[in-house]
Amino acid sequence: MLDWASIRNRPEVREIDQLSSVSGTPTTVPTLQPTKKSGIALALGGGAARGWAHIGVLRALDEAGIEVGMIAGTSIGALVGGCYLAGKLDALEEFARSLTKRRLFGLLDLHIGGNGLLGGLKLTQRLQEHINGLTFEDLGKPFVCVAAEIRTGHEIWLSSGSLITAMRASYALPGVFEPVAANGRVLVDGALVNPVPVSVCRAYEQQLVVAVNLHYDLYGRAAVIKHSAGELVVERDATPGRAPDPNARETRLGITGVMVEAFNIIQDRISRARLAGDPPDLALQPKLGHIGLSEFHRADEAIRAGYESTKALLPEISRLQTVLA
Repeated sequence: MLDWASIRNRPEVREIDQLSSVSGTPTTVPTLQPTKKSGIALALGGGAARGWAHIGVLRALDEAGIEVGMIAGTSIGALVGGCYLAGKLDALEEFARSLTKRRLFGLLDLHIGGNGLLGGLKLTQRLQEHINGLTFEDLGKPFVCVAAEIRTGHEIWLSSGSLITAMRASYALPGVFEPVAANGRVLVDGALVNPVPVSVCRAYEQQLVVAVNLHYDLYGRAAVIKHSAGELVVERDATPGRAPDPNARETRLGITGVMVEAFNIIQDRISRARLAGDPPDLALQPKLGHIGLSEFHRADEAIRAGYESTKALLPEISRLQTVLA
């Protein structure tokens, strides 16, 4: 039996009211009581459309007969991980592979004037078709969704109550999806605080922690570049008839593009810092830099990348299982 008092006093846990119920009366003691630490613990990171790679990772592990004993998920990692433990991975994969650019547009529920461009209700409706009414207690294995409290910046670990509510909170990208009200707290995407939640698995005292980092090949090594600002160029005041500079980099990303790219950088830098301080036993790093965060219609490529990267490391996973058994 885990010593929950010692867990709650750890630095990464102490300042957050983690493991509180998503619905109903708040709990002061987590209702989830992991027992036997069998199988590997997966820390599934955030990454929007790149997160379909998690499906490939789980498929490869299942094929190899490697048991998953626990999952901690952030953002789309929480979505895929929750569906897997609920026995709904087939339905999620079918949905992901069916997405096209046109169908994606049909799923958008623009919510002008609210707290996000998209309300998220259409995606919630799809989730309800398969996991409506399910709670964490129905899963049978430890599962934690990581979210962030927008008013305080606290890292929130959700491990009891409504599964759909917790997953929605974990992938509620600020400015895109509306924040989720959960048991008195206003929650947003957990990638703001813990993009690859290895620390959650460590708090549960898991013996073998495997992290899936979806941003590893996006920027390469962090760099500091000394650069000249040049001359001030105001595009609207450009001389009429002047040919555009062919060497000028395109800066018009649009509001959503700027938000997404900025969030990309935040996730990457936070991931590097946190994984350096609390590394997993093994890191899976699918090559996904060519897939944009909003390109959900490229599920086949992402799933294949996750599957192949996991297959390549299966011998190492098996070796670690033997060593750490």
